[in-house]
Amino acid sequence: MQALLARHPDVYTLPETAFFEHLYADLAWRWGDHRARPRRRRWRQRLGLMRKDVRPSIVPLLHSLDGERALIKHVPFHSDACAVTFIELLDALALQARCSQWVEKTPNHLLYMPEIEACAPDARFIHVIRPGADVLASLADAYLRFENDDAFGGGSVHWARRWNRAMQIHETCIGRTHHAFVFLEDLIREPDDEWTRICRFLGLRPDIRLEGACSQTIADLEHEPWKRSAISGLPQPMRTKTDGLFTAKFQLWLGDHLESYDKLRTKCLLLRNGAAAA
Repeated sequence: MQALLARHPDVYTLPETAFFEHLYADLAWRWGDHRARPRRRRWRQRLGLMRKDVRPSIVPLLHSLDGERALIKHVPFHSDACAVTFIELLDALALQARCSQWVEKTPNHLLYMPEIEACAPDARFIHVIRPGADVLASLADAYLRFENDDAFGGGSVHWARRWNRAMQIHETCIGRTHHAFVFLEDLIREPDDEWTRICRFLGLRPDIRLEGACSQTIADLEHEPWKRSAISGLPQPMRTKTDGLFTAKFQLWLGDHLESYDKLRTKCLLLRNGAAAA
């Protein structure tokens, strides 16, 4: 979805920044991971100041995005002010690229939507969803191929719990003004209709000529080779790895333990169809 939008001449994008994940931290606790606890809020955090161990990663990140443009004069010590600086920087980068909008795609930012909405009240969120069993199969496949513990480690139970947490958050956003849902099967089956709907949600012209493929850098393929098939922005047929990786018994377990994808999709479609009828 990120690469597809980046084919539009009015959209600027960039690789995942994990900015809010770094700035506000407590990722495992927000996911509800087993035994995860939020870090103790000391006087600095009660005053809204960044933790001392956060700033050394945030400052280089902002300066790396800024490059030699010198758009950032000072990185605030206050967390919320720093978040505003990040938003303003991306606004400026989009304007320099002669784009009216920008897209930042970091999956874990799902857990930081309240903070994002606080510093960017006009932000729009696109929830891109596919069946949970397919998600877990892709994670397992990527772990087997790339053996990246940071990105894919933890095991199926761990990822099933995170999937359920994500689905709970998605459900709370159904019907909210600045939130749209894209189900991958619908995008593949009805690409023109879905594209038009997405563009209308974002205020983009759906009839404008797209680039033949995404030309913007959206991933560091040296460190994220698993993204290679997604960077073109050209919708591809859905390929499920579930049957090839998971036994019938484990698939039954997934059916019993994963939040219902079909239920969420049905809710979204009913709401969308009702709005269209009205």
